[in-house]
Amino acid sequence: MKLRTFLASAVAAAAALTVAAPAMAQSNYKSEYRLSLVLGPPTPWGMAGQIWADLVKERTQGRINIKLYPGVSLIQGDQTREFSALRQGVIDMAVGSTINWSPQVKQLNLFSLPFLMPDYAAVDALTQGEVGKEIFKTLDKAGVVPLAWGENGYREITNSKRAIEKPEDLKGMKIRVVGSPIFADMFTALGANPTQMSWADAQPALSSGAVDGQENPLFLFTVLKMHTVGQKFVTTWGYMADPLVFVVNKDIWNSWTPADQGIVRQAAVDAGKQEIVLARKGLVEAGKPLLKDIAGMGVTVTQLTPAQREVFVKATRPVYDKWKPTIGTNLVDMAEKAIAARKQ
Repeated sequence: MKLRTFLASAVAAAAALTVAAPAMAQSNYKSEYRLSLVLGPPTPWGMAGQIWADLVKERTQGRINIKLYPGVSLIQGDQTREFSALRQGVIDMAVGSTINWSPQVKQLNLFSLPFLMPDYAAVDALTQGEVGKEIFKTLDKAGVVPLAWGENGYREITNSKRAIEKPEDLKGMKIRVVGSPIFADMFTALGANPTQMSWADAQPALSSGAVDGQENPLFLFTVLKMHTVGQKFVTTWGYMADPLVFVVNKDIWNSWTPADQGIVRQAAVDAGKQEIVLARKGLVEAGKPLLKDIAGMGVTVTQLTPAQREVFVKATRPVYDKWKPTIGTNLVDMAEKAIAARKQ
């Protein structure tokens, strides 16, 4: 009788532990997780974070709540510190730029190699193929958990001086660039005067004429109404595209149950797919309606011909060759082969 009673108690205790285990694991969850972004909604970048946060909250029934911190406000607006802050736990999650993280993870400079990716099919060949997997392995070793790809888009050049059709047109121009050395090398090679500054500092500098131009995805031109800060000329040259990466701090990731990890990962993948569509809107449709919208602001839009673009390719080739060993010759070779084999 005592044996039966003991066994019944043991079974009941085991069942209680089984039920309690997920609850105990979830008791370690934070009430809110901090997601860092450089740009907030309504930009595609900001929408990436919003879509991810909404999907996670819905699919976890509110177990994981994410709050957006645009303007990299968790690190006083210094986007180049974002990756380090992620590793240190100052930031829980991020949708980050490969450009901004490249000073800490040199392999991410792959996407900044001048004129490596001639079209969106080339971008997809890298991020959605073996190169993307290799980059994710590198990020994991560097101390974060990468989950999915998004896109900030091709960076086109604007200025207040003249239409840019050849490298000589850039001579002496002060161009705002992000704080990554490869950009300084590129614009120096083209005869410009690259000036590294945060975007917060760039806007008043453009408005005052202290800086002549800048390079960014074109959705920013319309969102920020750049024609009002003197940007009267736009040249589409597609010299590089900036993929975004959805990541989570490792300690945060390990604090979640495997089931919730799976939910967060799939939500990132789904958000990334939606965001890429938003980032390309107006540029992949016939007639590129976004360019027409910009021209309608009284802006001169120059679309380089293949021959004109090739002159820029040749002018920046020394920079490409200089950075290839820094990034990793094998990784660059893998990327070149993937692009050559892409389906257009």
